[in-house]
Amino acid sequence: MSADERIKIAVVFGGQSNEHEVSCLTAAGVLGALDPSRYEVHGVGIDKQGVWRRYSVDEIGALRIENGRLPSIDEGHPLAVMVREPGGVRLATLEGDRMSDPVRVDVAFPVMHGAYCEDGCIQGHFETLGLRYVGCGVTSSANGMDKAFMRICFEQAGIPLVPWLTIAPAQWREDRQGCLDRVNAELRYPVYVKPARGGSSVGISRVGDPARLAGAVEAARAVDPKVVVEQGVVGAREIECGVLAAVGEAPRASRPGEIIMHANDGFYDYSAKYLPEEQVELQVPADLPADVTERVRATAIACFEALDCEGLSRVDFFVLPDGRALVNEINTMPGFTPFSMYPSMWRATDVEYADLIGALVDQALARPASVLR
Repeated sequence: MSADERIKIAVVFGGQSNEHEVSCLTAAGVLGALDPSRYEVHGVGIDKQGVWRRYSVDEIGALRIENGRLPSIDEGHPLAVMVREPGGVRLATLEGDRMSDPVRVDVAFPVMHGAYCEDGCIQGHFETLGLRYVGCGVTSSANGMDKAFMRICFEQAGIPLVPWLTIAPAQWREDRQGCLDRVNAELRYPVYVKPARGGSSVGISRVGDPARLAGAVEAARAVDPKVVVEQGVVGAREIECGVLAAVGEAPRASRPGEIIMHANDGFYDYSAKYLPEEQVELQVPADLPADVTERVRATAIACFEALDCEGLSRVDFFVLPDGRALVNEINTMPGFTPFSMYPSMWRATDVEYADLIGALVDQALARPASVLR
């Protein structure tokens, strides 16, 4: 394939969410899997103020953990802009009131997590540009990000969930004690208190004592004023399963993986997910009975279809000792870091990293360029 025939990909990463640094790691991982003879990669790093900045391939590849510190977007990078024009989209460097180094872009690969990123916002921007992109569309991204709306969709589809309830901003503001009383009446401890539209376990608390509930709600509200409280599942195994929908194929599920926490009172929080020295083990494939494995895989696909997802997702489960599989949540843009479960599960299902990335890009190129189809 000649240089002019290569697929031009804009890898978009960073963002204003609390998962900014994780996105930078994911960008470096994805870049390493893109064959330079087939793909011409251009980087757009969105800094924590929401400013778009141009990144070269070498600069993306240099994003890594150093001395225990996660990478972030350097605000010294030149400004970037995407513009729609007849026949396509161009990415350029913005220098004052002039644009330089313009390149045509065929597809965007938004390796972004959290608010403004995997919640439908960046997907909507690409839709208005008429730019094809990897992953789920606006509606499925938004519903997948909101843990309350996600559960409503899953309940309508008959998907088994742990007991849960929502604390809306107005409810907490007007009747704080009533919210606490409702949790105490409807759920059993321990409970998990989560920002409704957060990710990577940021702002999540495990609460075993009702006296700590109000503080946990406030901690979650610091991330998102809308809060979801879930009943804890004692003795369950934490199982994850990837879903992939390649061009012309029905969604298929990976072999499941298991998260094993070595501390009895630990849970899979932000540090455990992205800092390898933490005491957590990812076992892929998970050692499950055949019938439980198939139940997990079938339910993961049901979740994917319930939200009308496209491309990819990762579904997280609690598997009980009796073999029941309860859905915890779905992630419509799972991480691709060296420690991420999603590519590991597909590798265990005989889909190598580069083939996985290629399938996702092909899926994006095959979809209509606008939601108005």
